[in-house]
Amino acid sequence: MKIYGQFCPVAKAAEILGDPWAILIVREMLLGGDRFSRLQRGLPRISPTVLTTRLKELEANGVIAKRPVSGRRGHEYRLTPAGRELSALIETYAVWGMRWARDEMEQDDLDITCLMFDMQRGIDTSALPDGETVLQFTFPDLDQFGRWWLVCSGLEIDLCYEDPGKDVNCYVKCTSKMLIEAWMGDISLSAVLRSDQFQIVGDTQLRRSFAKWFARSSVAGTPRPTAQEREASVGE
Repeated sequence: MKIYGQFCPVAKAAEILGDPWAILIVREMLLGGDRFSRLQRGLPRISPTVLTTRLKELEANGVIAKRPVSGRRGHEYRLTPAGRELSALIETYAVWGMRWARDEMEQDDLDITCLMFDMQRGIDTSALPDGETVLQFTFPDLDQFGRWWLVCSGLEIDLCYEDPGKDVNCYVKCTSKMLIEAWMGDISLSAVLRSDQFQIVGDTQLRRSFAKWFARSSVAGTPRPTAQEREASVGE
């Protein structure tokens, strides 16, 4: 942990949350991650060693609590009251990041696992037909993890990167960059549906209701800075 040697509360908070991955671990826990494997799934580029270290640090600082799972092997992690209070901070981070930190996305930023995990949590199941619905997403630009399945049944959604062996109701095919931009609100869904790079085939109802069940990120509607705001931020 980095020590700044200041009594300022911003400095003290940064000592706990400023280390790499700490704030993203809290983000995942606010979204429901409570097991080591689930946290790894939401943060695919973190090593098990680093995740273990960060969890121990957050526990030592009273942000999370580690508890054995009743009747099962392993442990689960829960946010303490101090950890839950960070929800407003995470929301502010997300809004600020949408407005000021996403002008240029590098190729390494286009993490398809992050997208699919977010979609698993965000698909609007109320817009899907009753019963089980299987959605397959194919990304022809990816050599690895270029095909995913979402198996939706009621409120439950399972995410698979290996064929679950079920009949697919709807197939979506496009580049990873396009679907990430659509999910984050960088491009409109109407523009996606008109694009030659986007294909959707299968059940008629699912094709027609794509814009409803593909609910987009919770921060997709964040207004971007105006031209005047951008000019002011550069000129001052």
